[in-house]
Amino acid sequence: MKRSMFVLMIAVAAGVGAVLGSMMTIRYFDNFNQPYNSIDKRQQLLLANYKLDSSSSYNVPKELDFRSAANLVRQGVVHIRTSYGSGDFSMNALQFSLESPAHSSGSGVVVTDDGYIVTNNHVIEDATNIEVIMSNNERYYAKVIGTDVSTDLALLKIKARNLPFVKYGNSDRVLPGEWVLAIGNPFDLNSTVTAGIVSAKARNIGILRDKTQLNIESFIQTDAAVNPGNSGGALVNLNGELIGINTAIATATGHYEGYSFAIPVSLVRKVMDDLLEFGKVQRGLLGIQIKDVDAKVVDDLALSVSQGVLVERVNKGSAAEESGITIKDVIIGIEDLPVHSVSELQEIVARHRPGKEIKVTLLRNGETREIVARLRNYEGTDTIERKEISYELGGATFAEVPYKELTKLEIEGGVRIADLGEGKWKKAGVRDGFIISYIDKIPVDNVEDLNRILEFKKGGILIEGFYEDGEKATYGVNW
Repeated sequence: MKRSMFVLMIAVAAGVGAVLGSMMTIRYFDNFNQPYNSIDKRQQLLLANYKLDSSSSYNVPKELDFRSAANLVRQGVVHIRTSYGSGDFSMNALQFSLESPAHSSGSGVVVTDDGYIVTNNHVIEDATNIEVIMSNNERYYAKVIGTDVSTDLALLKIKARNLPFVKYGNSDRVLPGEWVLAIGNPFDLNSTVTAGIVSAKARNIGILRDKTQLNIESFIQTDAAVNPGNSGGALVNLNGELIGINTAIATATGHYEGYSFAIPVSLVRKVMDDLLEFGKVQRGLLGIQIKDVDAKVVDDLALSVSQGVLVERVNKGSAAEESGITIKDVIIGIEDLPVHSVSELQEIVARHRPGKEIKVTLLRNGETREIVARLRNYEGTDTIERKEISYELGGATFAEVPYKELTKLEIEGGVRIADLGEGKWKKAGVRDGFIISYIDKIPVDNVEDLNRILEFKKGGILIEGFYEDGEKATYGVNW
């Protein structure tokens, strides 16, 4: 009897518990499934008491936090669009074509607040028009200040003020294993940021071609993803400092396959200053033929080092001959920087202009020596060469416009046709005294500007400007 009562009590208790449990479950699910009209508020409600994971991206270690560098640099990296052919702006009937000009694109890095931009030469080579698109979608037409085939670099200029720019870093201090960011416009995808590490330095991959055989390849190799359109873009460290210009990828398909290559900023900054000041690169040369030290050289010369650069020939009348460098010397340093390979030596020497005296550290017959060499240019002199400004172009003579006249016409710059003879300008209908203010939408400030712009133009070009009485005129010139 007692056992039966006990079993009955258990059964009743279990039944009551089941009923209560079912009621609670139904009520819980009823509340959980109440309709709502805001997913955002729903998430906030459900996540209100969640604790953030300590491994969240918001708590990443400083050495792995790329956000600050990316945000700092993105505004200073631009999209460059180029066109080829008769030109987008041609109004010359002789150049009229139903076919649109071909287009291409790449990247560039703003390096001054007033609009100087560094990019690769191959990004703008042979372009008839160059358009620069900022990260905020502002657009400008750029003029070419100068190019250098041997380093694959070019300097552009747009007319703008107070631009965000990317600060130069120091590529000599970059080490393999260091985190870097590549920022550019691959496949026309603006302001794309990728990350990787420096894989190696002073890489020569044999892609540059220069008729003088003076091409320099001393690339920073990284595994940051770089694709077509990234060329001319920025490689930066985690401080947001420019350490290289992305230039090439190792690929069999044309797309990224693991490694990319950037021109070190130590070389970039010198080339940019040369192009800005002289319109062409001032290349200092030792005048030697060299090769990397290998195991055979080490054995043959009984060297105490396993890396360096062997001098195989000294050119007559060269800086090397004058300084006393001889065949079988092994160069191990330039200007107190170690030299392990031909690529490193070429890059370090190329940072200096003709006439500059540099210290060369070398091994000769087992002894270390230091020699001072005064660099010379390709022609064998130590003089600096400037591009000459021509005041006679296409059958017309040009002159600067006084500031007072520019103010009267409410323009910032321009070039006057002072004497109009037979030639391209006259055939286009231009009259004496015309002031050119734009060529293909590019501002013309002075005669030097006119020379730079026309040097890279061909086919039909659009000329805009004013006459002294304020008459505005536009002409199509077959250049």
